[in-house]
Amino acid sequence: MLASIRHHPQQLSLSALPDELVQHILYYVPPSSAAALERASKRFRDVSNEPLLWRYYCRVHFGYWDAEHDIWQKFASPVSSADWKQLYVRRGLVERATTHLIQGILSNQSGRIDKIQQIVELGYDVKDTLLRHTRTQDDAEDVLARRYYSGAVLGCVHRRMATKEWSKLRNGEPVNLERALIAFDMFTLHTRHGDFEETTSHLDRLARDVQLSYTTWDDLSTRAKALAIAAYLRSKNITGINSDDSYRDLQNNFIGIALQAEGHPSIPLISVAIFCSVAERLGLDARPCPFPWHIYAIVHPPKGASLDGRITESLQTMMEDSMYLDPFRSSQEILLGDLRARLSRIGEPYSAHHMYIRDSSLAELVHRMGRNIMASVEAFHGRAMAQNQNTRAQYVLSATAFPDMESASYGALWALMLFGGHPNGGDPVAAVALRTQLRPYILEHVETHFPGDVSLIEQYIAPLFQDSPQARDLYNTTRVMRAGDTMPKQVIRRVNKETGDPVKYKVGQVFQHKRYDYQAVITGWDVECGAGEQWMQQMQVDKLSRGRHQSFYHALVEDRSIRYVAEENIEVVTPEVPRGLMDVAGRYFKRWDRSSSTFVSNIRDEYPDD
Repeated sequence: MLASIRHHPQQLSLSALPDELVQHILYYVPPSSAAALERASKRFRDVSNEPLLWRYYCRVHFGYWDAEHDIWQKFASPVSSADWKQLYVRRGLVERATTHLIQGILSNQSGRIDKIQQIVELGYDVKDTLLRHTRTQDDAEDVLARRYYSGAVLGCVHRRMATKEWSKLRNGEPVNLERALIAFDMFTLHTRHGDFEETTSHLDRLARDVQLSYTTWDDLSTRAKALAIAAYLRSKNITGINSDDSYRDLQNNFIGIALQAEGHPSIPLISVAIFCSVAERLGLDARPCPFPWHIYAIVHPPKGASLDGRITESLQTMMEDSMYLDPFRSSQEILLGDLRARLSRIGEPYSAHHMYIRDSSLAELVHRMGRNIMASVEAFHGRAMAQNQNTRAQYVLSATAFPDMESASYGALWALMLFGGHPNGGDPVAAVALRTQLRPYILEHVETHFPGDVSLIEQYIAPLFQDSPQARDLYNTTRVMRAGDTMPKQVIRRVNKETGDPVKYKVGQVFQHKRYDYQAVITGWDVECGAGEQWMQQMQVDKLSRGRHQSFYHALVEDRSIRYVAEENIEVVTPEVPRGLMDVAGRYFKRWDRSSSTFVSNIRDEYPDD
């Protein structure tokens, strides 16, 4: 046959090729070509339906899969374990549905919450499609809007997974240490790597590396293994932090970031979590220990033996034989007597020592991490105020840092809300008091930045207040948000009917605040101040040179905040590209127009004259 092909190249066709070669070719063409070839003949139908081919398509065309597929187990099993073509077709349907809904979100301001919810309900299968939309080409007509809303929906998907994990923990269902902490990463992940599966795989590889670095690993005692793990992590700079000055940096609070970032910086809780997660994979029983102002690791001996391998049946001996380590600071064992001495020095009576040298509950750790994150956010703002950085640089830094502070503090609020005022939930009164205190803050986040999370508020937050006025208020707030989302926007024309004076500035113009120096973009306006009397008194509006009877503008600032600015405080600027606004402007605008130095509006249903 090959000789015939060489002598008559002009007659070459797929029909002249053996099945094996046709199948090989199909690995290099889009799946749509294989589907089209299937209709050509019975022979090609058999060739193009080869399960190995469609498993390959599933593997290379999709990187993220919903947990219901158990996809990695399927990939590791014989090819007959799944209907790979049907699985690929199903993913294609999800992709088309997601793209259609994204298009609907972009084309109309109304009904966005419902469309976001429909995408989220499709599960983690939507992530590949959403990532593709976040990478829309720069010259696309709606590049900023498409990137923004696909990223916003992806954030909803991530947060749904995180809150589901914490809900399982609250309900007493099995959740391991790493997943309880990776949930914090999910709030800030956006388009970066570091989700549950990726971070878990990273820890798997780390455990394998530890084991392979010791040729006599299986012969080591439990104590020796624990010390070897701590030493390996320290030698690779995976635990601890290089500088005390950066201790409160926000990124140090996230286990996924710590594993991926250069230098692997982490606070003690994350260092201990990494150690315990690796140790657990290598057969050790290692747990975090809730010491005051620090976290240690406890390694318990295996059942029926001591840490050094001695056979023992005494439960008391086994408990006393547990060892303590501080993976954040060193790879050496910490003696129990030293820990007790430290507790005594800070005024803790001996009778209370057991509260601090025990295994920590996961709920306690999540609660503690939430407080750590809030402390890091407060530290950032404190440093900025101390350095008198009430300038545009502070706005840009807080918006562009990864993880971004808005998402990080939002995740911390969720953790504190779900796990109450006492680490172990032992003080219901304190838990209710804290939740009551945090309720307006978490609602403000949802209303301002995360409207797609209304269903999460209804599912997880409102039930915490049971049948109380606070619960009814939460449900009422979400109903109002949903109702407002379905209503067409009120059309606002530019001319003041009483005076005939047009509003000076337009939606899409970029300005510098004359007093506070931040840069922002106009997203709407009122002919004169439309805020309530209390707000005007608080902001001393009547002390402005033109008072309340001037145009006021809704503005999106570089740090993602929304401001209401008097016309006299606006100084329009015409940057070539407003870098600090490009990631956030897609909420209201399609793209940046260099020729006019303005953003192209995506809210003309509301402001048709701009």
